[in-house]
Amino acid sequence: MPGWGAVTAAVVAALVLLVVPATRLVPYLWPDLMAFVALTRSSLRCRRRLNRRPPVTLLEVFRGHARRHPRRRCLLFQDEVWTYGDVERRSNQAAKVFREHLGLRPGQSVAVFLTNEPAYVWTWLALAKLGCAMACVNCHLRGRALRRAVATAGARLLLSTRELHAVVEEVLPSLRSDGVRVFYLSSESPTPGVAALLPTIQVASDEPPPSHHRDGVTADSKAVYIFTSGTTGLPKAALITELKLLLVANMGRLCGLRSDDVVYTTLPLYHSAALLVGLGGCLEVGATMALRTKFSASQFWDDCRRYEVTVIQYVGELMRYLCHTPKRPNDRHHGVRMAVGNGLRAEVWKEFLQRFGAISIWEFYGATEGNAGFINYTGKIGAVGRANAFLKFFVPFELIKYNVEEDRPQRDERGLCIRVHPGETGLLVVKITRNAPFHGYAGDAQKTEKKILRDVLVKGDSYFNSGDLLRMDHERFLYFQDRVGDTFRWKGENVATTEVEATLAMVNFIQEVNVYGVAVPGCEGRCGMAAICLKDGTSFEGDNLYAFTRDTLPTYAAPVFIRIQDALEVTGTFKQCKGQLVKEGFDPTVISDPLFFRDDRRKSYVPLHRHLYEAIRDMKVHL
Repeated sequence: MPGWGAVTAAVVAALVLLVVPATRLVPYLWPDLMAFVALTRSSLRCRRRLNRRPPVTLLEVFRGHARRHPRRRCLLFQDEVWTYGDVERRSNQAAKVFREHLGLRPGQSVAVFLTNEPAYVWTWLALAKLGCAMACVNCHLRGRALRRAVATAGARLLLSTRELHAVVEEVLPSLRSDGVRVFYLSSESPTPGVAALLPTIQVASDEPPPSHHRDGVTADSKAVYIFTSGTTGLPKAALITELKLLLVANMGRLCGLRSDDVVYTTLPLYHSAALLVGLGGCLEVGATMALRTKFSASQFWDDCRRYEVTVIQYVGELMRYLCHTPKRPNDRHHGVRMAVGNGLRAEVWKEFLQRFGAISIWEFYGATEGNAGFINYTGKIGAVGRANAFLKFFVPFELIKYNVEEDRPQRDERGLCIRVHPGETGLLVVKITRNAPFHGYAGDAQKTEKKILRDVLVKGDSYFNSGDLLRMDHERFLYFQDRVGDTFRWKGENVATTEVEATLAMVNFIQEVNVYGVAVPGCEGRCGMAAICLKDGTSFEGDNLYAFTRDTLPTYAAPVFIRIQDALEVTGTFKQCKGQLVKEGFDPTVISDPLFFRDDRRKSYVPLHRHLYEAIRDMKVHL
């Protein structure tokens, strides 16, 4: 079927030209058509692979590269070089230990609680070889959130590392009471009762595990669970099927990723961007990934030169950090030709290109659990993609009017949603169809249902609610505007306010708490702020609150600002009011309530006076 995509595209193009004014399409007709053909061919290739018997999954694609090019570099990490042959052999050894020593069987889920390191990669492949799904647990989770993540994925086994032993030990009794076994993928264990598996893995046979472990694998089989905050509550486990895994991994190829590329990522592998787009893209085309445990703006370009990087992954905040580093004479002395990521603001985009050279930037938009996304294949600065009329025939989507204050879509007298006009901001919804299914979240049908919007354009239809507000201009380019609901984005992470509220409610001097995001000059997204009401007879304890949030919350979720109120405003249905709080922000000249700032140097929440506010506003204080 090599010509099917082109034939279909031509037919659809003719139909679209009949119903859409030519002036709307002509400037970008061919880029839209070529993008449609490329996406169609990619989708067909993935579906054909998985329709074979046995199916050709991303695992099999990787193993093909390992057979044909065993000495090709697969992973670069610190001073280590792992070839495709090395990763294949180590994943075989791990699979043998997981099967014979841990008793893993096909269909089971395993929670992986690791930082960025080669073990993350060969563990994923080892589990896949056994027909097991990997639950990618955020390594910044603590306490109740960590325990809940493991339970949500239905995992009875947690694989971690000695570097995270303090976090593991904190929840170990609870995990054991839940029937969860814990092991370290390290040389030794500092935790009594938790065995270190690496010595056993290193001496195990590297023969491939029997193929019958994957006999039941199909396109719809669960491959990975990736956790997302969504719009409310604790982290939710988004189900990634074998088909979706393969489709997303092919995005790199669509952007021009080649087998001779070296892709550099400092993004966490527990996120879909690094795992599916970055690593998955490398395994798909046979490229090399240069992996770093944690992002460092000062060492970023030195690493790119050291590893001869040609492609970088980014989120908007990462690019902003790079632009804010001191200028160097060798800023343009690198081999990077392409950047792939999301969340890049137009002003940072322009500054990045001006400073670091003509790098091809491929901005994309997509939710981990979503059923569609966009790629900015024209390079339009600031846009996340285009409303491609050809693709819309197969994956219908809409931007609909949204009442932010009431936190729900606007509907007309018929009870149907209302499309926005070009130039207006609207909620992105994508129709749930056979071509664009929504698989939802593991273990929680209610949360899955909440992401489905019904009766959108006609009675009985159903759409995936992205929770994002986008704007389409008159040339059909799409621009991300903001998130709706109770979630805000800070330091590249989505923060669910209800999760932070539930944690802060455990503080002994807090009676009530309302968490929201506020804009900070010069920063991407919104940082956390909490309005709190103190219990009678208590006072605010800045040192204790700092220590508590440090031990119980990821750094990106800990409130940066605290506002103390006599009473928290609620609606008639007892829903907390956030709109006015968000508008007032953290300005002490506007707010008469006591304000406090999270000071990492003093390890306390300190009073936010006017001079400190002005320093933050003028970007003299780093957040």
